[in-house]
Amino acid sequence: MSDSLPQYSIAQARNQLAQLIYQAEQGTPVEITRRGKRVAIILSTEDFDRLSSSKGRFGQSLAEFRRQWGIEMLDLNPDEIFQDVRDRSSGREVSL
Repeated sequence: MSDSLPQYSIAQARNQLAQLIYQAEQGTPVEITRRGKRVAIILSTEDFDRLSSSKGRFGQSLAEFRRQWGIEMLDLNPDEIFQDVRDRSSGREVSL
């Protein structure tokens, strides 16, 4: 999460819990701190479901991204795109 999240100490959160939950429901996660250290994040159930459902399913998420944005229609050749990325030299000489 970003450092730009609104931060509240546990004591502040206890006094303003309803407001913080409303803020999270509106799409702004809220960071809870204890002695200045991050200990929790309040976020909407929508955000939580989105984040937790994609865990461990990278392949499915990638396939969905490709379908959504029509990657196949772009006719990209990965071998062509990445041909100059890897240094194929034998590397530096090392004396032991």
